[in-house]
Amino acid sequence: METPFIYGKIADGMDFTDRICETELLVNNFKGLINTIIISPRRWGKTSLVNKALREIEADKKYISVNIDTFNCKTETEFYNMFASAILKATTSKVEEFVSSAKKYLGNFFPKISLGDGISNVELSLGIDFNKEKLSVDEILDLPQKIAVERKKKLIVCIDEFQNICLYPDSVDFQKKLRSHWQKHTSVCYCLYGSKRHMLMDIFGEYSNPFYKFGDIVFLEKIKEPDWIDFIVSTFRRTGKTISKECAKYIANLTDCHPYYVQQLAQQSWLRTEKECSKEIVEGAFTGIVGQLNLLFCNLLDSLVVKQINFLKAVNNGEEAFSSKNVLERYDLGTSANIKILKEALLKKELIDILPSGKIVLQDPMFAYWLKNQ
Repeated sequence: METPFIYGKIADGMDFTDRICETELLVNNFKGLINTIIISPRRWGKTSLVNKALREIEADKKYISVNIDTFNCKTETEFYNMFASAILKATTSKVEEFVSSAKKYLGNFFPKISLGDGISNVELSLGIDFNKEKLSVDEILDLPQKIAVERKKKLIVCIDEFQNICLYPDSVDFQKKLRSHWQKHTSVCYCLYGSKRHMLMDIFGEYSNPFYKFGDIVFLEKIKEPDWIDFIVSTFRRTGKTISKECAKYIANLTDCHPYYVQQLAQQSWLRTEKECSKEIVEGAFTGIVGQLNLLFCNLLDSLVVKQINFLKAVNNGEEAFSSKNVLERYDLGTSANIKILKEALLKKELIDILPSGKIVLQDPMFAYWLKNQ
């Protein structure tokens, strides 16, 4: 029997839980070609949610989905290469079609084809030599619209880790190029998402930035405790084991309903269970996970300065008035001017998150537990 509870990769089918409202919103936006921005911390299931929504509309052959992960794109050139390659691969089914489409739509580009162990491992990409001749990016950025209109299809272009474009040289100019083209596309919608809330809010929430009001902004919330309880209980039952609602609730509470850790703790508890899971089994699994993360968290603290660690402790203890004399002295944070610097540094390291309400929280509940107890 395969181990249930999926974490660290896309959850689909029976492994996908809840997100009913979010899925419905995405499906409707995709069908209506409404641009959507999804924002949440890492490992909260953004990719699984997008995948779920795409699967629900894939039966309608007039829609074509394109998935792009820009995590490793460091420059505009790399973005253009990946963008064009992904569009062409999604709209062609054979190597020959890819090559002919590249020549048809992007005459100045040079298709690169590498073969793996078999035809399923064929990798297709585009090479751009900007030094050889002047190329217009218009062809690339208008490629989805051009193909959609010609083939009478609707394209849904999903781009993960979109906030990375902020790191490109001349990022604002690049954003202007994207917006100026994409806002005119009538047969394409864009789903842009990522994990760095503060960077994405700078892109889409600042009036002066090109992508201001580009589409619906969705702040992905944690899956609620009752939904986790039902999911954990039913998954145990489906695999011939049992767990009480109380134990399932205990799993959700220990992990603060964090999607990745709920699945991980549920899986580790399931592996330790012969017939019926108990609170002791859950606690043993939780201790094991914290133990596995111990070295990682120790190394993480070694990379921080003392005042950053102290600020994390203050956040972990529920402090909110960070600039008050009492908190500054209790946690040795220095002057009130340090608070902004500490926030920015820890946001950049993705150790804290600032909620829409303004409250600061630690992103990783396991790290929060370890910091307080270990």
